[in-house]
Amino acid sequence: MNYLGKKCVVLGLGKSGLAAARLLSEKGAIVSIVDSSNSKSLQEKRTLLSSKKIKVYLGAAAHNDPTHYDVAILSPGIEPTSPLVMNVTRKGTPLLGELELACSFTSRPIIAITGTNGKTTTTELTTRALQGSGLRPIACGNIGLPFSEAVLLSDDLDLFVIEVSSFQLEGIETFHPHVAVWLNLTPNHLDRYQSMEEYRNAKLRIFKNLHENDIAVLPFSFNRASAGIKARCITFSTTTQDADFSFANDLLFYQHKPFLNIQETQLRGLHNVENLMAAFAVGVALGKPLESMCEAIKDYTPPEHRCERVAESEGVIWINDSKSTTLDSLEKAILSIEKSHPIILIAGGKNKGSSFQPLLPLIQERVKAAILIGELKQSIACEWNAIRSYQSDSLEEAVTKAHELAMAGDTILFSPGTSSYDMFTDYQERGNSFKKAVALTVNREATRKM
Repeated sequence: MNYLGKKCVVLGLGKSGLAAARLLSEKGAIVSIVDSSNSKSLQEKRTLLSSKKIKVYLGAAAHNDPTHYDVAILSPGIEPTSPLVMNVTRKGTPLLGELELACSFTSRPIIAITGTNGKTTTTELTTRALQGSGLRPIACGNIGLPFSEAVLLSDDLDLFVIEVSSFQLEGIETFHPHVAVWLNLTPNHLDRYQSMEEYRNAKLRIFKNLHENDIAVLPFSFNRASAGIKARCITFSTTTQDADFSFANDLLFYQHKPFLNIQETQLRGLHNVENLMAAFAVGVALGKPLESMCEAIKDYTPPEHRCERVAESEGVIWINDSKSTTLDSLEKAILSIEKSHPIILIAGGKNKGSSFQPLLPLIQERVKAAILIGELKQSIACEWNAIRSYQSDSLEEAVTKAHELAMAGDTILFSPGTSSYDMFTDYQERGNSFKKAVALTVNREATRKM
């Protein structure tokens, strides 16, 4: 579509919405933004945007905006059944996702990465590996920098490496990655999706527009027939040597030839081995040598808030895993800790419709005490009634309790296993709050002993 002079509305004034509005404005569209909130921060944004001739409607005004638009752009965090969206769609306005909008303004190759867990790490690893091979990629999408924002910077780029969520994939029709990466699928977002099948189907849209000359990077166990993938496939696995990329005795293999010892990197845990293999698979798909990619990732450290070691005091290690928003990520965080270290676990948060019961055997084996927070604290306590647990009303209170229980040799793991929206705006705010509480606790104890 040629957006010059078209009346466009962006639904949601978050990072993606703001980036989409900027992109549309750059392309000559007449842009409005609507948002259900009427917070002070959004009012300040409205004032700033008005100087750029972008209209902003907030709160009730957004829900009742009478304007008929040529197209509406849906931010990924907004449910299609919300009053904000219904006010637009009932007028017959076409609805596009931000990914769909941004890809229409670029012809550069796209690497798209999805999965329940590991998306951000794999996106960063892929970007780093491709940089090592001489390309100029940019990491964007769900990782933080919206795709629309990256498109505005694309004159200096060779390709996009995009972290894509199921919410973003709901809004695509022509979005076409040259390489599509599927990492894994475990229960998540069951407060939005009615079943795992519906959640999986949203994720599978990443393969919707792949051609025979494109590439799909998949776990070896992935059921390709059920996904209808037409592209060439490159597989990875930590459990079988039959995959294109495999792993054994700390060594990564490509087509049965070893090329990297995981001990040469800063990454630990089988989940990170899988992330790393997927990143290398993207490079191989683009014809890049493994040697240059290996050198590029050796000093890479995992992103903040993902199994991040934040303190060690009196023989106790404190780990911030606020990015753990699923049971699978919680399980992997526990398994990444040496068995010789008893775990005091801080978990819980928003109710997303998943039961914590399946983790009980692992919790009984590895966790000496659990401190539970958020909407789920009572239900998790009931499901984990076979272990010692405590319920806290705040994260700061949970940190204090963990410190009281800890002994030298213990690891205090903050890995919520669910999202943060009941207590925090996002996992970053949650993780930063944890780190602040840990620093205060550790410093207070050090001062007391002086």
